Amino acid sequence: MKKFATKKILISKKTTIKNALKSLSLSGKGCLLVMQGQILNGTLTDGDLRRSILKGTALNQSIEYIYNKKPLILKQGNYLSKNLKKIFLKNKIDLIPVVNSKNKLINVLFKDEIFSDKPNKILKKIKNEVVIMAGGKGTRLQPFTKILPKPLVPINGKPVIQHIIDKFSNYGIRNFYLTINFKSKIIKAFFSEFKTKSKINFYEEKKPLGTIGALRNLKNKFKNSILLTNCDVIVDVNYRELIKFHEDEKNDLTLIASAKEYSVPYGLCTLNNEGYLDQIIEKPKYDFLVNTGLYVINPKVISLIPLNSFYNMNDFITLLKLKKMRVGVFPIDDKNWLDVGEWPEYKKTVSKL
Repeated sequence: MKKFATKKILISKKTTIKNALKSLSLSGKGCLLVMQGQILNGTLTDGDLRRSILKGTALNQSIEYIYNKKPLILKQGNYLSKNLKKIFLKNKIDLIPVVNSKNKLINVLFKDEIFSDKPNKILKKIKNEVVIMAGGKGTRLQPFTKILPKPLVPINGKPVIQHIIDKFSNYGIRNFYLTINFKSKIIKAFFSEFKTKSKINFYEEKKPLGTIGALRNLKNKFKNSILLTNCDVIVDVNYRELIKFHEDEKNDLTLIASAKEYSVPYGLCTLNNEGYLDQIIEKPKYDFLVNTGLYVINPKVISLIPLNSFYNMNDFITLLKLKKMRVGVFPIDDKNWLDVGEWPEYKKTVSKL
């Protein structure tokens, strides 16, 4: 069996949802194998994890009750290699475990390797376009942003906006819209020298329009769902899976949220009904889903944004919910989200990239 499978995709049923998210992120395969020693217990997909999180399951709970205990498997010596492509296409799965008569894991067959002679069948380019909201002042990054606009703040030799564009370009996305306002001439000057195969379209705000207000002026530009991102976040996610999730769920807006753990560095005091000390919880940890600043939006809802008005994303999401539209959440591991909008996170990002 391949070392990759052994080290990257094997977990136990006692693994927490949070750690399973991390394992999926490291493996990049979209599916994990749940093991008891060398015996296969089942499989766990990214979809299984997302559904569990969205139902309210705590991130520190084990995967014991959410993994698939009857996955598709192949028996050692009981399948033909020429049939593997048909099996993968029919079942729409990323991997197939191969086991012996005692259910011991012998091998793992990966879809991308089976189709390696025809990569285009697996690695389809994304036709969706990207809007990068790059008009803010970046006050939390001063004094850098007294000289440079926030999108051009450097991270290991290239500006943050180039890191963002590169992430999308890896999925074949070539059409980008940048909404600009603060130090817009400097941003345009950078892109006049920036060599890229991508098409960069600028929309210059005559006045600051908030975190989503400028999108209203682009409402006739898009046929497909758009990817909208802040200019100070780098999100490492499978954009094909994200778009598929958004469309399968029939969402009007999908918010990408990071599973984040926060620790209170003190003993937390709780009181009883009479106001006396009940207990002290020493340095408790809490799990939250945190908005990353990346979204998928259906073009039809853009017209709901007020024209030429200062308007923030929170207001837009509240409006969609009031109108009974579908606002979904796509959870990711916290290591897949880098926020460079303030100094402590910027310093962490520099050390990670």
